[in-house]
Formats: sequence, C-alpha cells, structure tokens
Amino acid sequence: MNYPNNIQNMINDFQFLTEWEDRYMHVIDMGKSLPSLDESEKIESNKVKGCVSQVWLISDKTNDPDPTISFRGDSDAHIVKGLVAITLQIFSDQKATEILKLNATEILKELGLDEHLSLQRANGLKAMIARIKDYALQALN
Repeated sequence: MNYPNNIQNMINDFQFLTEWEDRYMHVIDMGKSLPSLDESEKIESNKVKGCVSQVWLISDKTNDPDPTISFRGDSDAHIVKGLVAITLQIFSDQKATEILKLNATEILKELGLDEHLSLQRANGLKAMIARIKDYALQALN
C-alpha cells in the first residue's frame, strides 16, 4: 500500500516490534507523548460517544474548498490515549478528501493492533474514526 510518509513511518516503527507486549508499550508511549487537552476543552461536545474510557477530540480546519484538518485529542486511560495518538497520526493534517479515502482498518492491521484490541477498545476506536470521517464530511459541505 502507498501511504503518506507519516503513516508509513508509523507502520515501519510497529513492524520493528515483533512482540505484542512491545507494541502495547509503544502505544502507551505514544499516548504519553501526546499533549493533554486543557480542562476547558474536555467538554461534552468534544467527547467521542461509544468509547468506554473518556475520549475527547477537537478539530481545526483551513478555509479551503478541500480543507486540511488537524486534530487534537486526549483520554483518561493510558492505552486509549495511545490509540488516540495513533488515530491522530493517521488523520491529522490531511485534506478532508484524503481523510475520507484512508482505510484506518487496513492501517491498524498493518500496525498489528487489530487482533489484540478488546472488543470495547476496538469499538471505541471505530467511534473515533467515524467521528473524524464525519468532521471531514462536514468540512466539505
């Protein structure tokens, strides 16, 4: 698959980690490096529904016909904050049309995360991705 550099680099990093425990720790480390949102941003309208842990997602976009959208996010759980970081690395700073084309399920499979996430975490991740795709759709209208 031909992914943007930021996604390909992340895939390469994960492929280097052959053990699930190493990948798990890498996800947590990615979450630790994600800047926390300000408490004033952790409001109901920024909350992602469908996540067991609390997850907040904020988007900013340029004023172009096909805007570039950047995302910021946070969670109250370490592993989930890592999943937020991965999701943001996949989608942030992309054009809205590119966001809609990206197949996050395939990317997560390439990262080796798809078969190790609990059903609840996988559903939360799907909710986050759906929210991001929804932002992209709204940005184009």
